[in-house]
Amino acid sequence: MTLDATFWVTISFLIFLGVLIYFKVPQKIKDALEQNILKIKSQISEAEKLKEDAKNILTEHEKKISSSKKEVEEMLNKASEEAEKNVIKVNKEFHNLMENRKKNAEERIRQLKNQAQKDIKNASVKIAIESVEKLIKNSLDKSKLDKIYNSSIEETKLALKKKSS
Repeated sequence: MTLDATFWVTISFLIFLGVLIYFKVPQKIKDALEQNILKIKSQISEAEKLKEDAKNILTEHEKKISSSKKEVEEMLNKASEEAEKNVIKVNKEFHNLMENRKKNAEERIRQLKNQAQKDIKNASVKIAIESVEKLIKNSLDKSKLDKIYNSSIEETKLALKKKSS
């Protein structure tokens, strides 16, 4: 029997496998792979936990954003209402002020009108008295003047009696 190279390769291979089994290399490889599998599983579960946490945080932030949007809308609505109230208030105050000024102006006009009427009456009476005095001085003598004076006194007495009764 000739031992060729294939035989020696086979023998070397079997010895190599025997040494591997003796030193428990396949068991060590299996343990290392299982450890890697466990590490990968723990990393996956940790990644899933992180993913859930991120989803929770995202949900919380979305809720905060939506509540912030609602608050902003409420603030804008409130500011708008306040602005409208202020405009109405200022408008009312302006109208009240203008109404007061109008009343004051009308009262002032009424006072000026009354004063002007008094002034005109006074001037008219003064002119009438002066005219009557000139007429009387020029046209009447003392006896006629006394008659007119007495008749005026009598008319005045009669008028006073009528008013008192």
